[in-house]
Amino acid sequence: MLSDDELLRYSRQILLSQIDVDGQLRLKHSRVLIVGLGGLGSPVALYLAAAGVGELHLADFDAVDLTNLQRQIVHDSQGIGRSKVDSAMARLAALNPQVRLQAHRTALDADSLAAAVAAVDLVLDCCDNFGTREAVNAACVAAGKPLVSGAAIRLEGQLSVFDPRRDDSPCYHCLYGHGSEAELTCSEAGVVGPLVGLVGSLQALEALKLLAGFGEPLVGRLLLVDALGSRFRELRVKRDPGCAVCGGGRGE
Repeated sequence: MLSDDELLRYSRQILLSQIDVDGQLRLKHSRVLIVGLGGLGSPVALYLAAAGVGELHLADFDAVDLTNLQRQIVHDSQGIGRSKVDSAMARLAALNPQVRLQAHRTALDADSLAAAVAAVDLVLDCCDNFGTREAVNAACVAAGKPLVSGAAIRLEGQLSVFDPRRDDSPCYHCLYGHGSEAELTCSEAGVVGPLVGLVGSLQALEALKLLAGFGEPLVGRLLLVDALGSRFRELRVKRDPGCAVCGGGRGE
């Protein structure tokens, strides 16, 4: 059941017929893993905590740096030099003390990543490197857990949902294959703060839709964001039957 305090705290979203009390209860009993607490993970963590997702598992091995503060809004100047996980946990606990927080302060290897994914209902990929994205995707496919993936660099962003519970859903590897050897990071190419805030907010929205059971998730669709021209474009993405991760090509 929801307490009187919870009914009041979440009253504005409970008013939505698509969520109502039943949806709020589903959020309360949900567990989510957020991989990366940077520009994308900041709004994701803040909005999911504010919305009443019952348990957030926070994974990041990095520390807060001055250059992070232009876009990583869950952190502040007082947290410089502090673990990003500890910095985020302090902010989220202050925002909503009813949310349970679990910390992963070191890099997740294959075994610990598999365990972390198995322990939750949904995963959000908010990291900034292809290797981690591939590992997270593979763990989600193996565990049958939905993955909300976002990315942003320079003035461009993208977002999709990969749900191995659905036969028609592609996975991250179906879309990107083995990636590019010339991968850039924000520290090399730059990024504007509101863009990662926008993509991260959309990731949080997709997560709430999946957890509470409303709306149409971005499964089989890739949303492209052009911040320079303030334009959105959508591409259809099909599952690859020969995918090495989710299809017939596994193990080859």
